[in-house]
Amino acid sequence: MLDFRDISAQNFEQQALELFHWQSQNNPTYAKYCKLLGRNPAGISKIQDIPFLPVELFKNHRIQCGNWTPEISFSSSTTSGGSPSFHHVREKAHYERVYRQGFELAYGAMEDWTILALLPSYLERSGSSLVTMAEGLVAASNDQRSGFFLYNNQELDTLLQELAAEQKPTLLLGVTFGLLDFADYLNGRTIEFSELRIMETGGMKGRKKEMIRKEVHHYLKNAFPRSPIDSEYGMTELMSQAYLKDSGLFEPPQWMRLYTRDIADPLAQPMQNGARGALNVIDLANVDSCAFLALSDQGQVFENGTFEVYGRLDNSEIRGCNLMITL
Repeated sequence: MLDFRDISAQNFEQQALELFHWQSQNNPTYAKYCKLLGRNPAGISKIQDIPFLPVELFKNHRIQCGNWTPEISFSSSTTSGGSPSFHHVREKAHYERVYRQGFELAYGAMEDWTILALLPSYLERSGSSLVTMAEGLVAASNDQRSGFFLYNNQELDTLLQELAAEQKPTLLLGVTFGLLDFADYLNGRTIEFSELRIMETGGMKGRKKEMIRKEVHHYLKNAFPRSPIDSEYGMTELMSQAYLKDSGLFEPPQWMRLYTRDIADPLAQPMQNGARGALNVIDLANVDSCAFLALSDQGQVFENGTFEVYGRLDNSEIRGCNLMITL
């Protein structure tokens, strides 16, 4: 079976094709989807011809290769009132290996960081892959002050002042509305802490007016003028995460690759040439589910593999593919 740690730019296409042929035989939902498209997996020899499964199918189908009982199942939030997505994970240790290596590629050893996780709403429900990742980061940290915060802004403020006095490398990982609430709590006061990185994970959850990422980062920079503002891009349906550092572009790990597709034609061939469009992803760490997904986000992917995300598609559940209703 595929070992994502061995994937490189040189062998990505070969690994993707091998995984595609295996998943198209062992994932009943994906196999049926390929059949409905009239795409014979045996005849696919180029990565550009691989069908991308609409991510919405995680809401009402079991996207799983083979017959096994999951060790853990992740579910999405349902703030918009829709049905949650479920991603069944065969072994929790696999997810832990993926997020650990992805994090350390971007930020170095987890043990070297103090991890502060500001995740209200996520901590108040079960099944969050983000909380599971944050738990692993906190557990791996060598600083016993690492931990979770809900709405206790005063306690977080005090701890950040203490860590700033020590200039201790610190990561404040937070859902976007939680970080904005904390910035409001500071009420114009700034935290001058150059060894602090702020990482927003997206998500207003109906708590605040929606803002584009540039606006969010500008707002946070006013509260943390000496701290880099970063972002994490992940979702229930993906094992892997991509990171945006210093308010730049998202960079995926070497086993994950993004493409754009024509927004009006979800079945069009993917592009990776700087064009804007809806996003497709190949996440080779999705070994036991489906590695080839058509997402509900729109963005832009550049020649070097970095990408930007501009937001959700309008009526994304409708546009995914009309074939979904027959699965």
